[in-house]
Amino acid sequence: MNKMVGRPGTPNSQSVTQFLNQALSQRGPQALAYVEDDKWTIREHLLKVLQEFPGLQVKTAVFNHNDGRILNLLQAEGTIPMFYQDVKYNIPVTLWLLETYPRQAPLVFVNPTRDMIITPRHPNVDGSGMVNSISLQQWIYPRSNLVELVQSLSLLFGQKPPLYSRPSVSVSVRPPPPPTPPPPFMNPIHTGGATMQLNPTSSPGPSPAQSPRLSLPYPPYQHSPPPPPHIRNDDPQEQYRRNAVNALTEKVRSDIKRLMQERHNEMESIFKTQQLLGQRSEQLKNGLRELNGEKAALENQLQATLTNTSILENWLKANDKGIAHVDIDDVFEPADTLSKQLLESQSSDLAIEDVLYAIDKGAQDLVVPVEAYLKHVRVLAREQFFHRATAQKIRQMQVSAQVDNMASRASYVS
Repeated sequence: MNKMVGRPGTPNSQSVTQFLNQALSQRGPQALAYVEDDKWTIREHLLKVLQEFPGLQVKTAVFNHNDGRILNLLQAEGTIPMFYQDVKYNIPVTLWLLETYPRQAPLVFVNPTRDMIITPRHPNVDGSGMVNSISLQQWIYPRSNLVELVQSLSLLFGQKPPLYSRPSVSVSVRPPPPPTPPPPFMNPIHTGGATMQLNPTSSPGPSPAQSPRLSLPYPPYQHSPPPPPHIRNDDPQEQYRRNAVNALTEKVRSDIKRLMQERHNEMESIFKTQQLLGQRSEQLKNGLRELNGEKAALENQLQATLTNTSILENWLKANDKGIAHVDIDDVFEPADTLSKQLLESQSSDLAIEDVLYAIDKGAQDLVVPVEAYLKHVRVLAREQFFHRATAQKIRQMQVSAQVDNMASRASYVS
């Protein structure tokens, strides 16, 4: 995965452009899975949305499809603003630009932090954080773009926030005092601009040394506050119970942390195994495609062979009368006297070559005596030399005859 890069309009805007140029021009295994003709449009969309929404950053990442495909894609990750009750908040999101972008809408996910919870039964965000909105459903290329999409999501989230702060639970062994309004929880996604208290009975304003806490709406939650600080309990039994509860709480937290780390390691191992299986699956698919191609080629060759065999069988059935009484030497007719002499010389040469091979094999196996071997080899070699010389002389004569014919034709044409 490449490092995350900032937005245009900042001191490193040139590095953003260089990063996109390099990423979109990458070739080989690390190439991004986009159509070549759409890469310029993708670059322009990302540069404009990064300039319009400074909370987003661009990077490359690996995306695992449900069918096992693993692709290198671009994503815009960070926060987008929303206004809820005239207060500005930042919502953490991730925009995946799939390989079909910009002809199809991107995938948008809300990414809650550890201190956030996805709003249950949200009309536009499911339990996994995946966003579904009208702007995504009605995405039309080339009219739609990322800037308009993020603007519509900002307005949509402002109508009903997709996240709210996770309430903290405190343990108390003393009977709760008379119910008081629960204190607001700190919203981790607040930008630090305007302030708002959910408790209408709170003090008129915060002191300069302490900033107010903010929170998005959350379902009713009963909170038992600890005993007032001015009350002191020196009961040894109560102190022992409180220490036991604290020790047990710390032990539970330690076990939960350890279990979470173990599960995280297991998930990392499972993800790596999934990625390896995906790669092997792709290799198997490629191998299967190659085998299917070879099978198709062999079937075509087999069909051609069967067709030629059928043609030859039909010809033999039609021309087999008297073929058994035909001399094999009469099957081929030389074109002229020189061709006939050349055919005889070459036939004799090849026949002597076969005899020499048989004698040589017999000598190696100690079947033919050395004296007989040398005698026959000498005689056959002399005869073979005579036939080869004759064939060479005939070829020269044929070449000369062809040259004379061509010269005579040329003079006749002229």
